[in-house]
Amino acid sequence: MSDTLAPARATPEPVAPARTLLSRRRTYVTGVLALVLLAIPFYLDRFWLQAGLFAMAAAIGAIGLNLLTGATGQLSMGHAFFLAVGAYGYCVFAGERGQEFAGLGLPPWLAAVLAVLMAGAAGGLFSPIAGRLQGAYLGIATLALIFIGQHVLFNAEDLTGGANGRDVPVMNLFGLGFDESELTIGGVPFGSAEKLWYLGLVLTLACGLFARGVLRGRPGRAMNAIRDHRIAAGVLGVPVARYRGAVFVLSSMYAGLAGVLLALVFQRTVPDYFGMTLSLEYLAMIVIGGLGSVAGAVVGAAFVSLLPQLLTRYSDALPLVSAPGTGGIAPGEASRYLYGAAVVAVVLFLPGGLVRLAARRARKHPQEDA
Repeated sequence: MSDTLAPARATPEPVAPARTLLSRRRTYVTGVLALVLLAIPFYLDRFWLQAGLFAMAAAIGAIGLNLLTGATGQLSMGHAFFLAVGAYGYCVFAGERGQEFAGLGLPPWLAAVLAVLMAGAAGGLFSPIAGRLQGAYLGIATLALIFIGQHVLFNAEDLTGGANGRDVPVMNLFGLGFDESELTIGGVPFGSAEKLWYLGLVLTLACGLFARGVLRGRPGRAMNAIRDHRIAAGVLGVPVARYRGAVFVLSSMYAGLAGVLLALVFQRTVPDYFGMTLSLEYLAMIVIGGLGSVAGAVVGAAFVSLLPQLLTRYSDALPLVSAPGTGGIAPGEASRYLYGAAVVAVVLFLPGGLVRLAARRARKHPQEDA
């Protein structure tokens, strides 16, 4: 009787799981970010478009290096060598015959594909060494690639143009030339930077999705096992040497594609750019963004590649930073100090990188999206 007269208990409202809220947040953020990236060429000037393209090229190369170093645990100091192979390979394959420098006169899209494959072939030639060395020994071995590459770039003048470099052939895809000839869309004139912006977006998205699929599948689990405990991975049946060699080839192809995109943005290839400093910058990218993470590679690439350009743009308004030769700290030097400090801070206080910090905050405050 008492049970009959007892007031009915209020049914608690269903609470959405934190994982659902996080997924919803990612969907919103991804959608807004996609719209912003698609609209940027209609509102921003050439400086910002070129800065974004440099960041996209850096992101592609950093994703490849993160597969090698972050996911598989192989230290590479020669990433700049494979960027140079991609950049100069495109120039040679797409360059016109009978001109000042050697060229095969191939269609630009085919030249880009062949340049990426050539970078992968260069990585394949080095992969037996990569499959057997580890740690500092592999880093020293890949360091030799930088010195070999620099010697070839400066001395093979018929191919590379020597110290002065060579012009980059214009990309042409499905009849669309990525040059300065204007194409009006929505009342906005589209030049080379605007056209290359969308090409860069497509390439960066494709590279990121492919790397994400690799890391989330069986190859990714094998790579992580090799990184965490090589001997145990071998005992479990993982072909360690084969995986190491294959990842090195894949990373080299990513670097080759990044080199092609960089060449198209710069419109001229210069040997000095593809030196030791560039390889160190790529290592800084994956450490700052987050080792073993595709998103971390993209975040770190944006941080390291955009910082010197922003310092150069706003050097007049920043303390201690000034144009080179005027007595202050040059923007390039200041940027290296800053992301060097960022590397130290991440190693000491945030081992997972910037992307891990964002993920941690999202897990702590899922109710904000309810």
